[in-house]
Amino acid sequence: MPHLIGYVDNANQLAHYELLETIKTFAAANGWQVLRYDTAIANRELILKGVGYTGQEEIYVGLHTYQDAEADYYNLAAASFTGYVAANSFVTQPGVIRSGVPCHNQRIDYWLTVNPQRIAGALKVGTPVYESFYIGKMLPYARPSQYPYPMICGGMLDGVPATRFSDTGHSVPYKGTRNNLRMRFNDGLWKIPTAYPWNNAWLAGATSQLRPAGDHYALLPIELSDANGIYGALDGVCHIAGFDNAVENTLAVDGVDWVVIQDVSRTGFNDYYALRMDA
Repeated sequence: MPHLIGYVDNANQLAHYELLETIKTFAAANGWQVLRYDTAIANRELILKGVGYTGQEEIYVGLHTYQDAEADYYNLAAASFTGYVAANSFVTQPGVIRSGVPCHNQRIDYWLTVNPQRIAGALKVGTPVYESFYIGKMLPYARPSQYPYPMICGGMLDGVPATRFSDTGHSVPYKGTRNNLRMRFNDGLWKIPTAYPWNNAWLAGATSQLRPAGDHYALLPIELSDANGIYGALDGVCHIAGFDNAVENTLAVDGVDWVVIQDVSRTGFNDYYALRMDA
């Protein structure tokens, strides 16, 4: 499955509306079934179904817009579900979980990557700052019979609060234990895992010793765990050191390109991750 790099603006419609349409078109062209795309309402809705790497799965994800012109925020909400009911509203779909992603009504630069089991992306908006999301399945360290629906919903916010991109408190979902990263467990509950390597002070904390070897950077898988053990890793999203690094840098690993994304406006050694640009 491919990646898509570009930008949208407000030439035809508000940029976050245009971005939702771009994601819909891109996903539909690459194996995802559009179950709902409603542009007749202010909070426009997109619900998709993927078939996974086996081609026989049912993976339900979605995004919707939410905005307030007076408060000057124009956002997306990233969502994962456990099923789809055509008669249900977006927020009453089976097993719905949402996380807001601050966007813009003007120009949005984007890096989108789609494969059969997940959709992930990064956005550059406003001043600029960088926003991220991940919806769909992870790579479980278990057989399908043990962990049949290892779903993730990761955005920038805990739920869908009225938050503008200029807010200084929001952060990428991958850095340790964050309310804006949820994982579906076998008991049907969406819980907050801990993300490695940000839970390791020596690798991605105050005492981090991680440095590139010359111009070679290590990509560390983002593994999700709790007190009971490690459950799996995110698909195509890795930690990368910020030492002598910068946002939007690219690197090639085994013939695959990765782009470096920062955490909003933060530029510390541990404020970066790498997003795989699927070919």
